[in-house]
Amino acid sequence: MIEVLVVDDDVRVARVNAAYVDKVPGFHALRPAHSGAEALERVETLPRVDLVLMDHYLPDETGLDVVREMRRRGHQADVIMVTAARDVATVQAAMRHGALQYLVKPFAFAGLRGKLEAYARLRRTLDGGGEAEQAEVDRIFGALSEATEPQLPKGHSPTTADLVRRALTAAEGPLSAQEIAERTGVSRQTAQRYLKLLERTGRATLTLRYGDAGRPEHRYVWATRA
Repeated sequence: MIEVLVVDDDVRVARVNAAYVDKVPGFHALRPAHSGAEALERVETLPRVDLVLMDHYLPDETGLDVVREMRRRGHQADVIMVTAARDVATVQAAMRHGALQYLVKPFAFAGLRGKLEAYARLRRTLDGGGEAEQAEVDRIFGALSEATEPQLPKGHSPTTADLVRRALTAAEGPLSAQEIAERTGVSRQTAQRYLKLLERTGRATLTLRYGDAGRPEHRYVWATRA
């Protein structure tokens, strides 16, 4: 089992992300940490931490500060940043300090599952040890860059899918297909098609709003705001 430490100052979010980890075969979530100091203490005292899912915004220091201190103390646990910080400077700093992946909040279970499955592939690739020819080196460096989101069905545009995703993640509550169409500039029928796709792949959740009469209105919300 790959032992995973979730670090997030929000107790509810940490609990949700730990539950997500436990749903992925081959992974086990340790008791989460909610501050930089607690994260360092857990890494120091736990028998084994293979992977840290690190939030950037912590109450006592940043996630990157924690990663720097982990490395200074000689801890080699792998790190995936899981954070709402999306400025390029933070992303670059995460790369320079050895973060293997960067997952931007909010995300659905499928997004985290993809990152974890890619990480598991990387570990399997590295388990062989020994020397590596160029082809093997390419496989090692490519293990985490493989597509982790489900492939779009034929006839679906990645650009349109991203427009709909952005509209949902930016919304303060559930949106109807008509509201998505108005915010993205696509037709209502197109919005409905992509919303149904997001629901099928677990990245959006369908809710129903009942009016005074007639059929309930279908409304969609991004699957998690963790």
